[in-house]
Amino acid sequence: MPDLPPIVLVFAATDPSGGAGLQADIMTLSSMGCHPLSVVTAITIQDTVGVDDISPVDAEWVADQARGVLEDMPVAAFKIGLLGNLEQIAAIAEVVSDYPEVPLVLDPVLASGRGDELVTEEMVVALRELLIPQTTILTPNSLEARRLAAEDGEEGEGPDLAECARRIIATGCEYVLVTGTHENTTQVVNTLYGQNGVVRSDPWQRLPGSYHGSGCTLASAIAATIANGLDVSDAVKDAQEYTWQTLKAAFRPGMGQPIPDRLFWAREDEQAGGGSSEG
Repeated sequence: MPDLPPIVLVFAATDPSGGAGLQADIMTLSSMGCHPLSVVTAITIQDTVGVDDISPVDAEWVADQARGVLEDMPVAAFKIGLLGNLEQIAAIAEVVSDYPEVPLVLDPVLASGRGDELVTEEMVVALRELLIPQTTILTPNSLEARRLAAEDGEEGEGPDLAECARRIIATGCEYVLVTGTHENTTQVVNTLYGQNGVVRSDPWQRLPGSYHGSGCTLASAIAATIANGLDVSDAVKDAQEYTWQTLKAAFRPGMGQPIPDRLFWAREDEQAGGGSSEG
């Protein structure tokens, strides 16, 4: 038998549009040479415009899906996306606690690109208390970072992003990558924080508009690069490069946001080769 590709276990909700969620994770991981295992946390009704409804999967089913494949195959990384309820957060936290040596990438999906609220405040608290302390790298955008770091009684915009990252890391998370898409800056600046402050800060050309599934793509790309053996700083660098290329090549199949092209490299090869050969 040939060597195994790195195996990554994803906890996420389905997206029938294929733009975000579990489908985005599977495409990204496959594109980057990994074998994805998929645990369904919820079934959604959504398209490229927004999320209309979410039906969470029973928490025991979520845990049993994960334990079944974990007992069968070696996993090189976990990636967690949208979670459906409090019970799921507790169940997943218990599952991953049995595998402390496996890196965990947590994408805290708190709202849709349209702004649809996807979690309750009780779920945010549970993320802080149960999952974030077990996380290798958290990948919030700036809005999510501020919400996760907010303290009781805090008003206005709250602390700056460096302080948000410091507070999150203080809960036990090893690294926080705060993405700057929502900040009013000429370039998009993504900053990786660790125990001692800034690890790296990467500016990227700001592309027009917003994209359906960009956060899922980045978090899964980080999981893939870590699973392929890179340290966190290099994994974040390569994952950002991959994600930016998917956004640059994005296509708009529906009436809402464009979708990142996670197979941009395959289409580039097709174009370079003319799409056919003779002989």
